[in-house]
Amino acid sequence: MPKLKIDNVEDETPVTLSIKLPAMIHRDLVAYAELLNREGGQSTEPKSLIAPMLKRFMATDRAFAKSRRALRREKGG
Repeated sequence: MPKLKIDNVEDETPVTLSIKLPAMIHRDLVAYAELLNREGGQSTEPKSLIAPMLKRFMATDRAFAKSRRALRREKGG
């Protein structure tokens, strides 16, 4: 079985957001959580995957990183 990109769900103080997801994305989150639970033997809720997935996505988005660095330079930081 291939290595999943999300392997550890960090426990941080959360910010509450209320969002609506398409049913297909929710089904995929449920399936991902099931696979993660089988691999790691931990109990992960599908909703707890959203933050690490977004974090991973933003961390690997080169255009976002480049724009963010440019914005920091503009602000002097």
